[in-house]
Amino acid sequence: MADKTLFEKIRDHEIPAAIIHQDDRCLAFRDIAPQAPVHVLIVPTRPIPRVGMAESGDQDVLGHLLLVAAEVARREGIAESGYRLVINNGPDGGEAVPHLHVHLLGGRKLEWPPG
Repeated sequence: MADKTLFEKIRDHEIPAAIIHQDDRCLAFRDIAPQAPVHVLIVPTRPIPRVGMAESGDQDVLGHLLLVAAEVARREGIAESGYRLVINNGPDGGEAVPHLHVHLLGGRKLEWPPG
């Protein structure tokens, strides 16, 4: 059995996290090193290593992640002022955990380019 990713351990409640949404396809929790006043990670419960490795059978869960991100943004009070969704892919893209996740960032003006 392969080692669990950090996010699988959070999913299985082996590591504490501030979970703000959980359903049968994903969970959302606050980032432990926030880069904005609102910084939430939305993670599929079934690990997909990265978006570049997603397959056609993952289409429903990929769409679900974006819909949950929009709902969390509404609940966090940042939907009207705006927010950013980020998916990192691979080491040069900033990926630190090999488990697909969407960053929801908001609560302040975000600059472009991101850096």
